[in-house]
Amino acid sequence: MSEITKPIPRRENLHAEFYDHCKNHELRFQQCFDCGTWRHMPRECCEECGSFNWNWKPSSGKGTLFSWTIIHRALHPAYKEEVPYASVIVEMEEGVRLVTELDGITHDELELGIPLEVFFEDVAPDVALHRFRRVD
Repeated sequence: MSEITKPIPRRENLHAEFYDHCKNHELRFQQCFDCGTWRHMPRECCEECGSFNWNWKPSSGKGTLFSWTIIHRALHPAYKEEVPYASVIVEMEEGVRLVTELDGITHDELELGIPLEVFFEDVAPDVALHRFRRVD
């Protein structure tokens, strides 16, 4: 770990719980006890059935590339040296979609459906962020 130079997620409310799992190198999403629907972003009730009965369940950590965009103009000064970079959406096996970054895949290699798996990058003593890489 080096000095923190980029913004890190706010650890508030249910988002804090999500990032606490990431800190432990676990990808977990909420799952409704009543209808079984997985969800992300974290929220109190199920959008499918309205239930407030849920728990954090471990993800398989596997998904596919659903969409991406190439950022050519840094939206924060800390990213100035990284442009152009890809911001991607991964569709997880559980059906939820997650905005993240890829590692080890060039922009020319991006294509829909690439199989991916999660890994975690420790960016601060108390913070680990999810990232994805290609599954061979």
